Amino acid sequence: MTPTPLLPDAVPASGDRRRHPAPAHLVFFHGPMDCGKSTLALQVDHSQSRQGRHGLLLTQGDRSGTPQISSRVGLRREAVELDPGTDVRLLVRARWAGGHRVDYLIVDEAQFLTGEQVEQLAELVDESHVDVYAFGLTTDFRARLFTGTQRLFELADDVQRVQVQVLCWCGLPGLLNARVVGGGMVREGATVVVADTAPAPVPSTEVTAGAGDGDDVRYQVLCRRHYVRGLLEPTPTGPGQLALR
Repeated sequence: MTPTPLLPDAVPASGDRRRHPAPAHLVFFHGPMDCGKSTLALQVDHSQSRQGRHGLLLTQGDRSGTPQISSRVGLRREAVELDPGTDVRLLVRARWAGGHRVDYLIVDEAQFLTGEQVEQLAELVDESHVDVYAFGLTTDFRARLFTGTQRLFELADDVQRVQVQVLCWCGLPGLLNARVVGGGMVREGATVVVADTAPAPVPSTEVTAGAGDGDDVRYQVLCRRHYVRGLLEPTPTGPGQLALR
């Protein structure tokens, strides 16, 4: 006999939280690159699990290239890799059906979610009382909102900018993510190109579709002024000065 597949309206019991429903929340933490989103995601997971709660970690396109949430400070945890076709509701309900509690979700790289997946997260919050903590970039290399980020802004109960300040090379707050290919800033290309955020002397170890052959791809956080001007470092003459030849 073929087992009945899990349908979106078939929700297995999820433990005490289902018997005693409490308000759940969809919280979105956002910011530019290098502001510590992944570190915060793992900290939130640690704090929740210490209270006896059971979480599920999700990610998409982690910098490590493997299914995990990794931080530049050395923290890392295994996670479930999502793709644009993943129904997050069915993923959670399959865990429940297997006898595993899921009280909360940690979703890293949430900017890569589709609008439909963000709506699925909101449904899990409202209908199944699962807390969702999402972490993602604010804008892409064109200074435009990612699809997942925009939908999270629209639906989240709480939107918070990560408070760790990232600086542009000039010392002003870094707000925008510049894509650098072969040493020059680019403003056109595929929205998603996974690459490093290391300083210029260090070549990227993850060059993917969208870059020219032999061109290193990296990302750099800039203030608005230098993003608009396309300046990745100080000029020899300094601002407002003319070069004498």
